Amino acid sequence: MTKTIGTHSGAFHADESLAVFMLKQLPEFKDADLVRSRDMETLDKCDIVVDVSGQYDGTKYFDHHQRGFEEIFDLDGEFVTKLSSAGLVYKHFGKDVIRAILKDASVSDADIDLLYRKIYKDFVEAIDANDNGIEPYSEPIAEKPKFKQFGITLPALVSTLNGLVKEESERDAQFNVASQLMGTAFHNLVYTAGTVWLPARAKVLMAVEAALKNGDEQRYLEFDESCQWKDHLFTIEEEKGIEGRFLYVLYPTPDSVRVQAVNEKDSAFKSRKPLPEEWRGLRDEELSEKSGIPGGVFVHAAGFIGGNKTLEGALEMAKKGALA
Repeated sequence: MTKTIGTHSGAFHADESLAVFMLKQLPEFKDADLVRSRDMETLDKCDIVVDVSGQYDGTKYFDHHQRGFEEIFDLDGEFVTKLSSAGLVYKHFGKDVIRAILKDASVSDADIDLLYRKIYKDFVEAIDANDNGIEPYSEPIAEKPKFKQFGITLPALVSTLNGLVKEESERDAQFNVASQLMGTAFHNLVYTAGTVWLPARAKVLMAVEAALKNGDEQRYLEFDESCQWKDHLFTIEEEKGIEGRFLYVLYPTPDSVRVQAVNEKDSAFKSRKPLPEEWRGLRDEELSEKSGIPGGVFVHAAGFIGGNKTLEGALEMAKKGALA
């Protein structure tokens, strides 16, 4: 017998649009019919009900509008945002949803745990906050923004789809468009996290462990290809109790080996230790002469990145930079 997912009729929002998409990734709801209604007799006949009913039991009913509802994601006390229907469905089914999306990838249970936290933090929490009217800042921002950006958020784009409804009979079709919009963004994030972000973590961890074997003198990490190391280095340093240990990251490009300064944890631009000031803005022979390292290619004027023609030269740049 075909299962049914119930949600409310009328204007739709980002949270239930995403909640329905997530449920449809699961084998038991993959081919489920969608029922949109506010009639409780109708909804009670559904197999699962989201964003309506005034009930939350973690099994069939996943509403967040009822008085006294204060459910949060609450992984080790990290999250305090009240859940919407999206967060409720994700809290109970998120790991299985991630497994379904990454069914062709090799991911362990420990990997799933990492992704479960990451996807909530990077995506679902913002949907919860938006639907519950929670501002991203504790205090209002005094400065007037230079441009308007709220019209391009996913919840705003979902909201505009309601405006396309001329007859109420058309609303279900537009809800499906909204659910697919939310779902495409969510699916892409999960898939990229599982196939790009997660393997990058393994590479960074391996590079850190290799560096630690060489003693306290090694303040750089070496990669055999470019990878998303910034997303993982700070976390791995914290896990190992070596915060601030690494100053530079080395990786090859087609014509050189780059030496990139590690940025400070909460800054996109400030480096832990930029390359030496006397090298900055220099190129080629001038750089080689000034640094005393053959094969110099360049050092950026801000000192956050440089390059050498050889790995040996890049290693020497990192070593000298750390001691400068």
